[in-house]
Parts: sequence; C-alpha cells; structure tokens
Amino acid sequence: MPATRFDIRLQRPLAGGAAFGAVGPYEELKGTLRFSIDPKNGANERIADVALAPRDHAGRVEFESDVSILLPVDRRRCSGRVMLDVVNRGNTVAVPNFNRATRPNFVPGADPDPPVDPGDGFLMRRGFVVISCGWQIDLPEVPGLLGLRGPEALDANGNRITGRVYTQLQTPVTATHLLLSDRGHRPYPSGDLDERDAVLLVRDQPDGEATTIDRARWRFARAQGGAIVPDACYVWLEGGFEKGRLYQIAYTAIGAPVVGLGIAALRDAAAWLKHGTAREGNPASDVLRYVYAYGRSQTGRLLRTAVYNDLNVDEQGREALDGIIANVAGGLRGEFNQRFGQNSKDRPHMMDCVQPATDQDLHRRLLARGSKLKVFYTNSSAEYHRGDASLAHTNAEGTRDVASGPSARVYHFAGTEHGLGVWPPTWEKLAPADPSEPSENSQNLRNTIDYAPLLRACLVNLDRWVTEGVEPPPSRHPRLADSTAVPFEALHAVFDRIPGAHYPRHHARPCRLDFSVLPPRPGPACGSLVSAVDAERQRDRRYRAAGDRRAARRPHRLEPPAFVDRRRRPAAGLRGRDDSVRAHAPRARGLRRSAPVHRGTLPLARRLSRARSPGRPGTRRAALHARGRRRARGGARGAGLGPLDRLRRRA
Repeated sequence: MPATRFDIRLQRPLAGGAAFGAVGPYEELKGTLRFSIDPKNGANERIADVALAPRDHAGRVEFESDVSILLPVDRRRCSGRVMLDVVNRGNTVAVPNFNRATRPNFVPGADPDPPVDPGDGFLMRRGFVVISCGWQIDLPEVPGLLGLRGPEALDANGNRITGRVYTQLQTPVTATHLLLSDRGHRPYPSGDLDERDAVLLVRDQPDGEATTIDRARWRFARAQGGAIVPDACYVWLEGGFEKGRLYQIAYTAIGAPVVGLGIAALRDAAAWLKHGTAREGNPASDVLRYVYAYGRSQTGRLLRTAVYNDLNVDEQGREALDGIIANVAGGLRGEFNQRFGQNSKDRPHMMDCVQPATDQDLHRRLLARGSKLKVFYTNSSAEYHRGDASLAHTNAEGTRDVASGPSARVYHFAGTEHGLGVWPPTWEKLAPADPSEPSENSQNLRNTIDYAPLLRACLVNLDRWVTEGVEPPPSRHPRLADSTAVPFEALHAVFDRIPGAHYPRHHARPCRLDFSVLPPRPGPACGSLVSAVDAERQRDRRYRAAGDRRAARRPHRLEPPAFVDRRRRPAAGLRGRDDSVRAHAPRARGLRRSAPVHRGTLPLARRLSRARSPGRPGTRRAALHARGRRRARGGARGAGLGPLDRLRRRA
C-alpha cells in the first residue's frame, strides 16, 4: 500500500458537533498522509521523471501530502462513498461547491486551521466521507494551503536538472520587477543570470503579434532600496512592466521537482481509503467502497490530465477512482505531469495541452484496458467564451461534432459563469484563488445564477451510474448539427442590442503551436465555438428553475434537476437552443423569481430602469415594487428591503 501512515495533528468536531440528519455528527481529522511508491511498478511508469527521483533503502520514492478528512463520528453510518476533493491551488472546493459553503481566504499570518463551514450539509446528510488532499508541489508558502512535499529529479550523476521554461507574466499595475511564475507560485529559478538565449516577449492579445524586448533592457533581478539586486527568481525590466500587457519569458531553469507525484498522491489517497487498514492509518477501514473525485477549473484540468495518462490504477492493479466530475475545465489539460510543469498555468496559448481534447481521445487508454471509470465533464458558458470548451466535443477545426464515448458525459450549464453565482449582485470577485491575486472588478455585474443544484444532480446520477448501472441522460451541449454551436462573431448582433454590454470584438482562439522549441512556433487556430443565443429569450424572458421547487427551499432534500432526470423532460421554455437546461438561483431574501440567464451582461442602468418602474397595476412587478417600498419604510440598514429596492439602494 503506497499510503503508509496518516499523522493526525488536529481532531475536532465539525460544526460544533451538530448532527447531520440520520448520519449524526461529523469530525475533522487533519494531518499528513505519507506515501512510498515503487518507480518500477507499471502503475507509475507514466509519471514523468519518477525514475529519476531519489529512493529510500527499499528502492521506493517517498513524498507526503497535507490532508483534511471529514467523516461521521459513528463510522458505521458512512454511506460507503467518498468525495475526493481535488483542492484548487491549496483551497478546498468540494464542500464549498456542493454544500454552498464559504471557504477561508488564506493569507500570510492568517489562522491555518479555521473552522470548516459545512454549508447546508448536503454531502454530510448523504453519509459521504470528504477527503481534501494536497497535490501541488509549487504552492506559495502560505500557512493553511494544502500542498505536497516531494523530491526533485536528478540526472545520472546526481546533479540537478536544467531545462527550458516558458512562463506568462501580467500585472494590474505598473511594476519594476515580477516573480517568474503564475499567481505567486514557487518559480523555477534561472540557471544562468546572464543567459544570452533567454527571450522576453510582450503582446497585447494572447494571439497577437509579439515584440521581442532587447536583452540589454532586462535581467534576472529585482529592485530593492533603489538598487537592482540579482535574483534568479525574478525578472526586472528597464522602464517597468506595463499594466495589463502580456509578457512571456523563455529561459533555462534549474531544479525539476517530480510534478506528477501530485496525481499519484490523489490516486493513492483514494485507494488508501477504499483498501487501507487501520494499521496504515485508515480512519474508516472496511466501510468505504466508492470514491468520486471532484475538481473545478485548475483541478478539473488536472483530472482530465490524469484520465489522459490513465493514472487511475494503483500498484495492486485496482481502480482507485470510480467516478469523476471535472467541472469548468473547458477542453484543456495542463502541465501536471511533465518536467518543469507549472501547475497554475491556465492559458491555452501557453501550454501544449489543448489537443487532444474530446473524451473519446482522453479515454483511449481507459477503454483499451476495459476500465469502468465514469466521468462527467461540465462547463459553464464562460469556458466556451474563453475559447476551448467546444473542443471537448468537436474536432480541432471546429467543423464536426464528436459524440461522447460510452464512459463519459459532457454537460453545458447554460447561462452561468465560471464560479457559482453570488447574491447580492456585485462587480467584485469574492475570493482569489491564491493570496497573490489582485482584486478583480468586472465591467458588468457578475452572474447571480447558482449552479450548485446541477452539480448535486450530477453527483446523484454519477453515483447511480457507478453503483446501480443506471445510465445518465446523454450529453447536452452546443452542437454544429443543429446550429446551436456557432462562432463568437455570430453573437455580436444579439449583444449589440443591449446598451453598454460591450461584447468583445476580438476572441483569442487557442492555436496549435509547435512547442518543440520555446517560445513556441506559431500554428493554426482551433475552431472554437460558443453556444447560440436566442435573441428573444435573451432580451425578454426570465428562465425558471428546473426540477423540484421545494428542493430549492430544502437543499438537503434536493431531487436531480430535470436535465439529468430520466423520468421527465422539462417544458420547452426551460431549454436553451442547445438543448441544455437553464440553471436557477434559489430564493434569497425575498427574491421570488429566477435571475435571467444572461443577467451579468445587463448594464446597471437598464436594471435600475426596470427596478424603478412599478409596472402595470395587478402585475407581479407592481406587487414586488409595492412590497419593496413597504419594507424599505420599516427596515433597518436595508435588512427589510424588497429585491427591487435592495438593488436600487446598492446603486
């Protein structure tokens, strides 16, 4: 068993010992899970550079992960199911997304062990054990983030490895120097501060023309106290880096940690909970049978990479994961299993991880060996406009639909943004993915639609597929065959009717670049597509919730929304043109109607004009307007405001 020991440093009740229905109270176990893998075992042969990692006296490679486990105090009440929370840049995602819970914002000096918010207890009431496992070897050094500590690959003579690295840098304010990494992660230091072959480019669009900055104008250094200090982890530019512009640097780095051990840690943590004994530290031995992994954004791409590399078989030849939900990953993979891989990279123009993208290609190795792993690939509309989500179900040219394979489903959550919607509406990003991220404001109010009910329905259907063999509904997403998948430019006519929407005129499509050299050579653009928009619905209608209305009031009793419910088909008014079902926002503080699908694109002035209008007598708007005014007269600090007055007061 590769997972050899679990050192618990913190044990405490969850939510003060509150009971979660018939399952009862939960507790959290937090500590370090230690691993030891055989680099010669066939299960590990596709882990990049594992054969070059230092070994212990038994010839095995050792590493360790930060782990948090939430499980019932009475282990007999476990449902036998595990949610593997594939943490995003060290932050938990499963409980915040499925339970509608908040997650802590870790910054230097903050409490590394804040209480876990269980939200509405969705996973707990179903008896899930939730394990959040660190896998990233290059996290910023911030207490509280869940990471991995592992070895560095060495050459045949025991020396550190050097190699070419390609990194994109961008700053929201003018800066004299920048860290050689994405979002404050640990950089790969330059192996030669005076390297003549190092290249620094600048451009204004990911696919725009690049300008090479003269080597005499920049150096590996940082500004300190009025002086320029040599530093292998920073780049300094004469005149400074301009805000918003894209700087891309290619240089020779030194020191190559075995990045792919992160996927091994996730795989072996899952196998440990299913098959490990109490002697190996398993806190719920002999009661857990099924493990479902959930990753969002960065870690959705990680799971796509793990599937592509078929790293789901443990050293005993057993499937570690039974199911996967890779959420908002688009059609990308990532540099999660390669030498000098950068885990935080997420730009298709910076990675050789765009093609292949369809599940038929990703699952080729799984199908060849008869794997039973089931996978849901779910995306919001944001991933389509980023330029790569459509590649998950078309060919690279975007000229032909590609059907889902027998072990996968692809779903589009129509009218949603990358993250779960927030209420009340805001321009600001609520929580950064890592401590170094600057504050972020959008030109329009952010999307308010909460697609958590759809994620829950996916989990229910995935569980039925794995445990009972009940097939989920077929994939639903934009298609060329019925003209619901269209080029970006086709939406100009619709969005131009909305005053102040500012729909972009340029869309950077992912390109098939030649990464045999760095910087990569140019290549043809992929045929990226977006979901067609019905102009009348976009302009006038408000889409209603799919599924059981009572479930919105009692989330812990949620029934699957209609788009994943085999028993009924939603009415035509619930469907987008691409046959996907519209998500809904649960009732919040008196809000009695669903948010419009594209509400985030409506400018504030137009919303206020609607909010100030009392509507015709006897209509729903008139009633809401009158109720809001009554509450405003009697409320304190906005607590009693109706939805329309609350929106007006915010302005």
